[in-house]
Amino acid sequence: MIRILFLTLSLALLGACTGLDTLRQASKPNNLYLLTPKSTFSSSLPRVQKQIVVQEPTATAAVNTDQIAIQPTPLQVQYLPQARWVDRAPLIVQALMVESFENSGKVAAVGRSTVGLRADYVIQPDLREFQGLVVSETEDSTSIRVEVRMNIKIIDEFEDKIIASSSFREYVVSASDQTPDLVEAFDIALGKTMRDAVEWSVRKIHTHSANNPRPSLQ
Repeated sequence: MIRILFLTLSLALLGACTGLDTLRQASKPNNLYLLTPKSTFSSSLPRVQKQIVVQEPTATAAVNTDQIAIQPTPLQVQYLPQARWVDRAPLIVQALMVESFENSGKVAAVGRSTVGLRADYVIQPDLREFQGLVVSETEDSTSIRVEVRMNIKIIDEFEDKIIASSSFREYVVSASDQTPDLVEAFDIALGKTMRDAVEWSVRKIHTHSANNPRPSLQ
């Protein structure tokens, strides 16, 4: 009986310790991370006197979150512990796309779909990839490649039709598997993707509006 009582007490203490460890882990504050808009563009980019709305990107449940996604294998998704984006990834990308269009200095006005801006053209992004992928792993190091891919559709609001669509992607190998290096790789990959998407969109809108003249909504 004494042995049984001792064993029961030991298991109870072990369960309590495990529970406390879980609570301590859960109570650790998350580090929040920002990403930056693109601010440098081709000097040959034409100017368009049109109003543009950028919609919130569609995305799978794996990346439609404020957690930072890492794939140990192509068929598995995990998330960095104690690290979060400041908002859901699609909302971050939408805000940074708007700011990148503004930074180009080549559009009359640009905003998000939630602000009620009357648009000449709508940018509809689809965030297909926004995660790190483990490409090699040893006892001493893990190599992670950050992958960002967006499909972009441009919609002519007056004609209510898609005038152009394309896909943009960038791969950046992180300097290490530590969170700050991973976030920097995300920032570089997203920045390059947005630059290409913004420049392509401005050129497509410029060509389309030149071939289909009509009064702007501004």
